[in-house]
Amino acid sequence: MNAPVPSPADVRAAATRIAAAVQRTPLRRSDKLSDIAGGLVFLKLETEQITGSFKLRGAFNALASLSDDERERGVVASSAGNHGLGVAYAAKALGIRATIFVPATAPRVKRDGIAALGATVDASEPDYDTAMVRARRVALETNATFVHPCLGETLLAGQGTVASEIIDEMPDVATVLICVGGGGLLGGMAGLLRAERPDVRIIGAQTERTNAMAAALDAGHLVEIPSLPTLADGLAGQIDDAALAIGRFGLDDIAVISEDEDARAIAWLWREENVKAEGSGAVTVGAILAGRAHGIRFPAVCVVSGGNIDDERFKALID
Repeated sequence: MNAPVPSPADVRAAATRIAAAVQRTPLRRSDKLSDIAGGLVFLKLETEQITGSFKLRGAFNALASLSDDERERGVVASSAGNHGLGVAYAAKALGIRATIFVPATAPRVKRDGIAALGATVDASEPDYDTAMVRARRVALETNATFVHPCLGETLLAGQGTVASEIIDEMPDVATVLICVGGGGLLGGMAGLLRAERPDVRIIGAQTERTNAMAAALDAGHLVEIPSLPTLADGLAGQIDDAALAIGRFGLDDIAVISEDEDARAIAWLWREENVKAEGSGAVTVGAILAGRAHGIRFPAVCVVSGGNIDDERFKALID
């Protein structure tokens, strides 16, 4: 199937639509990571986004694009946490009722943040995939709009604004490293990059316990992965045919790191860069630190996609 990615025009329109609602996040040179990689490396710090992750971009664009009737009927979403925060924030800003289904294992900082923004939170399902099944069912039963965490034209166009900011600020970027779960960030960014900057190398990153994309690309078809505890909770769960199509379209390579390597990346980012990153956000840096990101051309950008990690877990990792 064709990859369901946004056009450059969709991404640029999203950038205009969400400009007043999101932060233009820093693109910061990392001298220490550059020394390790052997060339200039920059960090795109979505950790400094309003809700603590890039997910606000797509969620706000998706909700801002709803009709008046759709807004009146409300929205339902499933999320590992960050998408839920984005939807809850956008719903509050736009006056839309929102119900968010998250797995019981979702970090408390994410669950509490969603509730604090006024959305209804349901954490009764055991994992990410069952939370999505339940959310879809409830949306259908209540005639609400289901806001997919990784797919949808307006959602992906919003995520693609991460790429538009990078290439606008650094026209000579040669490699972008992107965390990969369900393919939402990858799809949005690749939609713009493949059209406007086809010379840019795109390297994905994930962990051994969130490697649905890497396993599928290697096998040539969807591969079911076990649901296991992971630091990279935002990348957890299965992928579908649309996500695999995005992976085939957007990735030049994908790096898979261990949970220990992800933990070391979290600690390294805090110690060396004063950046508080969650496991899902640290995987791109972890891929370089572990020597698993191959064929990097410079200058390179690591997207550090989010920083919502429970304080207790974070302190245990950096001590």
